[in-house]
Amino acid sequence: MTKTMATSSIKTIPIIAIPNFAICHKLELLKEEGERRDLKRQEGGDEEGLSYEFREMLDSLPKERGWRTRYLYLFQGFWCQSKEIQAIISFQKHFQPLQNDVVIATIPKSGTTWLKALTFTLLNRYRFDPVSSTNTDHPLLTSNPHDLVPFFEYKLYANGGVPDLSGLASPRTFATHIPFGSLKGSIEKPGVKVVYLCRNPFDTFISSWHYINSIKSESVSPVSLDEGFDLYCRGVIGFGPFWEHMLGYWRESLKRPEKVLFLRYEDLKEDIESNLKRLASFLGVPFTDEEERKGVVKAISDLCSFKNLKKLEVNKSSKSIKNFENRHLFRKGEVSDWVNYLSPSQAERLLALVDDKLGGTGLTFRYS
Repeated sequence: MTKTMATSSIKTIPIIAIPNFAICHKLELLKEEGERRDLKRQEGGDEEGLSYEFREMLDSLPKERGWRTRYLYLFQGFWCQSKEIQAIISFQKHFQPLQNDVVIATIPKSGTTWLKALTFTLLNRYRFDPVSSTNTDHPLLTSNPHDLVPFFEYKLYANGGVPDLSGLASPRTFATHIPFGSLKGSIEKPGVKVVYLCRNPFDTFISSWHYINSIKSESVSPVSLDEGFDLYCRGVIGFGPFWEHMLGYWRESLKRPEKVLFLRYEDLKEDIESNLKRLASFLGVPFTDEEERKGVVKAISDLCSFKNLKKLEVNKSSKSIKNFENRHLFRKGEVSDWVNYLSPSQAERLLALVDDKLGGTGLTFRYS
């Protein structure tokens, strides 16, 4: 917009109108809002609903290229997405543990769905008999394990909410990917037990790479195997570095074995029944001799098997974690699938990294 001033003896001179402060500020806000809308589209809506103060906090954190969203942020020493940070803060502020609580902990793609199914069925076997051939109303047949054992960060405290947990039956059973260092302050009450499932880092990477590329927003470019592998080896993976995540729970299991049970995915695949007995004893509900004679241990193993869970209708199309289809949770579930993807040089790099970060800790893996 311009204004002109003129007289008969003075040449017309354009005078530029200067917007006042309020207009300038409004234009700047509109520009910022436009940038935020672009960011939401790029991140599949992951930035939606975050307060100005929270966004300012995010801006202060180190960040790297994300796998499913535009960025991962370094928060409390581990990498995670913005919405996860929001939920974790709410969890840490509001969660009140009870003495008999059970918390299932994993790094993503380490057998979380399987462990949830096993733990739920084990703890509820007197209410829902896994042996009865006429028992077609077992919750596991119509509900995904993630609905039966909710995540702190993806379900209960998602979007910074504060849930009412007063109606949950005892023992309350929860799940999380939060590293132990950021979890322990919220579950320090005596009697709270943590079950941690660990998978060899090679298969964990391949499973993560497949899963994240299958659920990412179309507006976010796929992560190539090489790029993902480099990020993984630098520790930039959800709730990573993976070695810090594993070591946090491993060391606590050595220090307080009555508090933290450390399980290995490969051990469960090799001998599920022995590890189920170990899990039952840790949780204070050991199998009786009569139960073993009736075949309860095997029945739970069969009911919760990868093959059985994958074929259930609820796990083919329904959604349990955010808006991601359950079918993506069941790909192969195998040990040593990594050999089909990693080059010899990549395998050497990851093995050297594992030796460097975990060597001398007593934490070892089987890769085949």
